[in-house]
Amino acid sequence: MGEDQPRESRSTGSGPSAWDAALRLLGARARSRREMHDRLVARGFTDDEVASTLARLDEWKLIDDTAFAHEWVRSRHAHSARGRHALRRELRTKGVADDIVVEALDTIDPEAEREIAYALADKKLRFDADELSDPAIRTKAFRRLAGALGRRGYPPDVITSVVKDVIAARRA
Repeated sequence: MGEDQPRESRSTGSGPSAWDAALRLLGARARSRREMHDRLVARGFTDDEVASTLARLDEWKLIDDTAFAHEWVRSRHAHSARGRHALRRELRTKGVADDIVVEALDTIDPEAEREIAYALADKKLRFDADELSDPAIRTKAFRRLAGALGRRGYPPDVITSVVKDVIAARRA
């Protein structure tokens, strides 16, 4: 079937049902409601099949954006060293409502976020104490570390204080 041609409904018995596809998707990892909708549509299921599958998932409490957002934040913050800004972007991309995103992000302990950022910056600092005595090298290290933490989604105030502390600790 060419890319320009619309997909046929799979309800003809020629393939797995939308319910089966949804369960397989959930077997890999939890999904947001919009993610599930988009994935089922992409697999060629009709709007009616997708809607009835989502209703059935709701009935069985197998899809819950609030639980998904909380688990996503916990997991990505702890294991991928993601900051609040990155987590907010990721959840919005997955179609989670802003109020749920804010609620999930509020579960991040600011001190834990700072500790994770510190560990990441310390790991990425490639200069030793002697090299850091040169102001040009310190500036270069600051820029590199700030950029690395910024790309991970840490807020500017955390970035500034953590990078200063990491460089000061390495110099000491």
